[in-house]
Amino acid sequence: MNYHFTTTKAHIVLNGGSIEEIPIDEALNITSAHPFKGNMDIPKLKGVIDKHGSERIAFVRLEAGTNLIGGQPFSLSNLEEVRKVCDSHGIKIVLDASLLADNLYFIKVREEKCKEMSIREITRALSDLCDIIYFSARKLGCARGGGILTNDEESYLKLRELVPLYEGFLTYGGMSVREMEALTVGLEETMDEDMISQGPIFIAYMVEELQKKGIPVVTPPGGLGCHLNAMEFLDHIPQKQYPAGALTAALYIASGVRGMERGTLSEQRDEHGVEPLANMELLRLALPRRVFTLSQLNYTVDRIVWLYDNRKLIGGLEFVDEPQNLRFFFGKLKATSDWPSKLAAKFKEDLGDSV
Repeated sequence: MNYHFTTTKAHIVLNGGSIEEIPIDEALNITSAHPFKGNMDIPKLKGVIDKHGSERIAFVRLEAGTNLIGGQPFSLSNLEEVRKVCDSHGIKIVLDASLLADNLYFIKVREEKCKEMSIREITRALSDLCDIIYFSARKLGCARGGGILTNDEESYLKLRELVPLYEGFLTYGGMSVREMEALTVGLEETMDEDMISQGPIFIAYMVEELQKKGIPVVTPPGGLGCHLNAMEFLDHIPQKQYPAGALTAALYIASGVRGMERGTLSEQRDEHGVEPLANMELLRLALPRRVFTLSQLNYTVDRIVWLYDNRKLIGGLEFVDEPQNLRFFFGKLKATSDWPSKLAAKFKEDLGDSV
């Protein structure tokens, strides 16, 4: 994988598999100018295949817009290189296209050879390089449900028996006609550069405004949302007390803005109960297209700046109810001290009832 996603990893582990993450080194540099931090490291890919043998590798998966490291895209050229390696070893390529819209936009504006291509042409080129494509329509297409596509007959014959078992009949997968119509419209809109550019442009605006004020953020601006670097923002909180989760809670107290923790809290313990520390501790502030205005972004920036000035008041979190799987969905946490009350009191002292 170029990078894992929480539920994808959970499915693989529950089915007895394991994953190897092989992003380029630049992917884990939070402050960077690299345009495609979601690229897969080709020499490392070859090394993994040599280490395990192609017969033990079910597929190579790329995620369009690496969610957990700031929505960073991969390039068309990188996928072409991955395809060459996989072809030489008979390995299938699986694409998680849930955040494809942003990735398409970044390929269009950042990859020199693609600047004269249309979004539809870039989509076709990406699709032709993959054996299986799947996506959540809540992200790609802005509808409920999702899709699995393949040009590989062997994969299709295996998948067709599972779809009725878990979702619904093969042709609709449990989706209603209304949902399929909405998805069709959403996918067609994804081919419109003006439409898919709004999210990345808003994200870039927010990232740049926060940078001006000295707030630690992921750069370059990626897709999906603006990502705060909680590890630097709250450098006094150890990772085992979930700084990204604490920052998420603190921002809600100071603004009513709901973000999403993307860090150690989003990981899960291994089979021995050991908790892995995430490569990054991020607070994701998602900015889907056609949802927010610039005034809402400016309001959020203002509250983040206030929070940064008062960051030493923020403390950590600890689990009081920790499920075994996907704990960040269902788990319950509490503050390690009375810091939320102190933060709220300071907010009221400085800003009154201005939430």
